[in-house]
This record gives sequence, C-alpha cells and structure tokens, in this order.
Amino acid sequence: MAKKYPTLKAEERTEFGKGAARRLRRQWKVPGVIYSGSLEKPVHFAIDLLEIEQLVRDNGVNAIVDLEVGGENYLTMVKSIEQNVLSLDIDHIDLLAITRGEKVEVEVPLVLEGEPFPGTVVLQDADVLLVEADVLDIPDELPVSVEGLEADSKVLASDVELPGNTTLVADPETVIASISWPEQDEELEAEAEAAEQGSADKEPEAAEESGDDE
Repeated sequence: MAKKYPTLKAEERTEFGKGAARRLRRQWKVPGVIYSGSLEKPVHFAIDLLEIEQLVRDNGVNAIVDLEVGGENYLTMVKSIEQNVLSLDIDHIDLLAITRGEKVEVEVPLVLEGEPFPGTVVLQDADVLLVEADVLDIPDELPVSVEGLEADSKVLASDVELPGNTTLVADPETVIASISWPEQDEELEAEAEAAEQGSADKEPEAAEESGDDE
C-alpha cells in the first residue's frame, strides 16, 4: 500500500521582496519556493503559517508534503527553513520537488539511548548524521546506544546502525558521543584559589593608591 503524505494548499506568489514578505506575514502567511532541476522554473507560493508549522512539528525537518499550488500538485520535501529570531515563527521555507524512488542526502537527528558505565558522563558531539536515503523513506531519527560504555569510549558515525535503505555519507570517523569521568573537583578548587589569590594581591595596591589621593 502506497504511503500517504500530508496534502496542503498554497497560493501562487507574484510579489517579491522584503515589503511583500512582510505583508504576507502580517496575514499569518509564509512565503516559500519549490525548486528542482526537474522544474522549468522555481514555483513561488504563500502558505498558512499554522499549517506549515504543524507539518514541520508533526513530521520533522525532512517532512514530505504534497503541495497544491495554482491547481498543480508537487511532491516535495522540506529543504530549509528560516525562523524569526524573536518569535521563532517560520519566516520562509524552501521545498525540494522530488520523485518516487529518488535518493537524497539528508541530515537525520541522532538520539542517544541507554546508560553508560556507572559514574561516567556522556557528551554528545553530533546532533545529526548525514546519510543518503530513499526520499520517501527517510528515518525520522537514528538511535545511538551508549549502554554500558566505559570511560574514554567513543561512538563513531560508522557505529550507528542504519536502516537497510540508508547509507552513510558523513565521515565514518566522525565522533557522535564520548564517555568520560566527571571533571575532578580538585581542578575546580585550584582555579578558584588562583582567582582568590589574584584578587588578594591587588588589594594592597588599591590601598596605596587610595592613600596617595588623600
């Protein structure tokens, strides 16, 4: 059975520039563009802000959507998003026109699972992993097990288990997670003592300067 994807409607966009984009955002709409080498020219559209934000929230950063613009349907994948730095609303969205059976390179979120050796801590060095996958079967996330790993262990990109239709594009030696002991309290105490000593050395100088003023 063919997998179904969300279908959204958008209106064609004929006005461009910052002024036109601001007018759209005041109407709670997001300007966007569909592009691909298979299209004669990019398709510019405007879509309801709440609908496109729900799509990304429910389906992730690599969401697939069947977008209807001006009576034409385009099977697309979210390629890039610009967010407002204050409100975090989507300000602009780029969609990539795709075809069934096509392979694409995408960054998939990594999720650490399990507990390392007691007393150690985990540092996640990479949040996403670049892979190649069937455009209609991109993993939502990739689990990375740290169960029982001891201090000084590392999980590399090559250690991540990938679904059968997905292959690694990132450097296999990329560090995903590191296991270590917590920082030693002695080091922190030494730094604090050094800072206190530095302050104490300056106090006599400050007193002498104060006396000279009198």
